[in-house]
Amino acid sequence: MPSAYLLVSHGSRDPRPDIAMQQLAQLVSQKLPSGENLVGTATLEVNEQPLHQQIQDFAESALAYGYNYLKIVPLFLLSGVHVMTDIPAEITLAEKALGQDVIIDLKPYLGSHPDLEKLLMPAMANIKVEASILLSHGSRRSGSQQPVENMAASLGAIAAYWSVLPNLESRVKELVARGYRQIAILPYFLFTGGITDAIAKSVEALKLQFPEVTFQLVPPLGASAELADLICDLSKEEEKVFG
Repeated sequence: MPSAYLLVSHGSRDPRPDIAMQQLAQLVSQKLPSGENLVGTATLEVNEQPLHQQIQDFAESALAYGYNYLKIVPLFLLSGVHVMTDIPAEITLAEKALGQDVIIDLKPYLGSHPDLEKLLMPAMANIKVEASILLSHGSRRSGSQQPVENMAASLGAIAAYWSVLPNLESRVKELVARGYRQIAILPYFLFTGGITDAIAKSVEALKLQFPEVTFQLVPPLGASAELADLICDLSKEEEKVFG
């Protein structure tokens, strides 16, 4: 049956992530089969409407175009509370409001895609440093950081976290103590926004704290055709069907 697609992100008061989301939705739409390329965006937080209402509104709009099957892809990099609890709960509320008119299919979250680390490899190949730090947002949910640790190891980097320990400064201190003087920092975030601005400020402070060290800050993932490919892959995976 024809499917519509809804990309769900965290949401931000900074306008840049929303602009990037719209660009990404267009890229995904271009890669989907003709007649099945209706793609929308929604946010879990920082929106006038709760997520379940955004889902309901998009589903009703899609239904008017002949789409009665809605695939939801969470664009989150970690399997924290938002992915495991909040989004499924919001989908359940939307499904109750929609009844049997629309089937909602929750797809795996973006960070679960096994090829995601390949999007970081070009940046790694273009920098010449002695050590690298993969900086993720982090989550207090038990076990949610293991994929980041695994990805860091496969990239030849070490993991650090913005919201939990070990943080960026502590990791830099470890590397400096071990004699490294050229350090790359790879923000494991989707788009430029408030947090990546704060990371840049932290790196400037680290430069003052460790003047003997050269730091290279890599941009976040960003909207790209390669990222759109991964999202299309996830839309084919089985997860949980509501309805």
